[in-house]
Amino acid sequence: MTSRRDFFKAASIAGGAVSAATVGRFALAGLPEPVIQSKPDTMPPLVPNTGRPYNPVVTLNGWTLPWRMNQGVKEFHLVAEPVVREMAPGFKAHLWGYNGQSPGPTIEVVEGDRVRIFVTNKLPEHTSVHWHGQRVPSGMDGVSGLTQKPIKPGQTFVYEFVARRPGSFMYHPHADEMTQMAMGMMGLWITHPKEKHPLIDEVNRDFCFLLNAFDIDPGSYTPKTMTMLDFNLWSWNSRIFPGIDSLNVRLNDKVRIRVGNLTMTNHPIHLHGHEFMVTGTDGGPIPQTARWPEVTTDVAVGQMRQIEFVADEEGDWALHCHKSHHTMNAMGHNVPTMIGVDHRDIGKKINSLIPDYMVMGERGMADMSEMEMPIPDNTIPMMTGEGPFGSVEMGGMFSVLKVRKDQKQGDYKNPGWYKHPAGTVAQPYKGAVAKPTRSSSAGGQSMPRAQKPSKDFEVQIRKPTAHSEH
Repeated sequence: MTSRRDFFKAASIAGGAVSAATVGRFALAGLPEPVIQSKPDTMPPLVPNTGRPYNPVVTLNGWTLPWRMNQGVKEFHLVAEPVVREMAPGFKAHLWGYNGQSPGPTIEVVEGDRVRIFVTNKLPEHTSVHWHGQRVPSGMDGVSGLTQKPIKPGQTFVYEFVARRPGSFMYHPHADEMTQMAMGMMGLWITHPKEKHPLIDEVNRDFCFLLNAFDIDPGSYTPKTMTMLDFNLWSWNSRIFPGIDSLNVRLNDKVRIRVGNLTMTNHPIHLHGHEFMVTGTDGGPIPQTARWPEVTTDVAVGQMRQIEFVADEEGDWALHCHKSHHTMNAMGHNVPTMIGVDHRDIGKKINSLIPDYMVMGERGMADMSEMEMPIPDNTIPMMTGEGPFGSVEMGGMFSVLKVRKDQKQGDYKNPGWYKHPAGTVAQPYKGAVAKPTRSSSAGGQSMPRAQKPSKDFEVQIRKPTAHSEH
């Protein structure tokens, strides 16, 4: 990553055409040097050393883009370019993004800031940047062909506007959007309040991440950009479990989590061990009278949701999408179900000859981890992640909230696994077990059938050949 000292020096980029509507006196200064980050780690919060102060966010498996002050204007430099993103250890994808990563860096400003964003296009096709959810002049809205000319390869455009209202926002292309967003082009924008706000609480920890999805065949590197429904990788900030970092907080911290959805379907985000309030959307903070406690909130396509809670329960708590297929990696859509069929021995033999052979075991998909089936080089098992008690058997949109009383203020390091007090972990029961009560009837009906069948029969259910809206 380019050093912040170097970043805050003015620099120019040779050969880039600068184009835009009339925007202040931007032409009087050279472009800021672009800052590039390729590590997939969660970077520490970027504490502002120029401009108005604010409490910075922590981007899960991401980072915040530095800026320079130029005559009272905050200047940023985004570079749209092909990137290689490690989605999990041992699995890398060839994506498009900004400044070395997908998603691009989070941009943080303060309400009332005048901002100037230089956008350099290093993609093989034209692009633009839309500032999703923000109030900007029409000519700065970033819709190619409607509000501006496209940014051609090799060109640099400049956007300039005032961050008019606080909240959680996104940025993404509005040019060949289907291709470019399917390739991972997106990022977060956070506007902090300039002063105490009656509807925006101060928090101790402020996390943010984007929901995105890809269709990448096991063993390949590049997403299929024409996929509309059958995605096989559901990710947070282009990372899949176990490659998603944990959210590490101190006991009794006030925690805010900002989640944006740029996939093709909705995601019910569920937190274990705590209740939260949905306090904001990309439309702004929610009035106190419109809030209620939840443990799951649905984040629909194109939406931001901001949740807040007090982390008052120590432990390791799951945080995940509650759609089961979204917590699995490289999910196949035409995998036969063999529940009730003991095929494990024959399955191992077939798999030694046909590596792609895969069926659900007689007891469920957990059998697959026992079979230790070989997988292509550049992919990751469907269910993975090793916890303190064995396999977690999850993937995709799954992480862990780690609450610790000895976590220091401002310390985001992973504290390791929770040490449970004696007597607080579920254990095998060794006593006598009474016979359980079971239902002996399928239930009655409101009125008898007019015509009864000549004999009882059992419905045979056939699995559909494809999934949709999952």
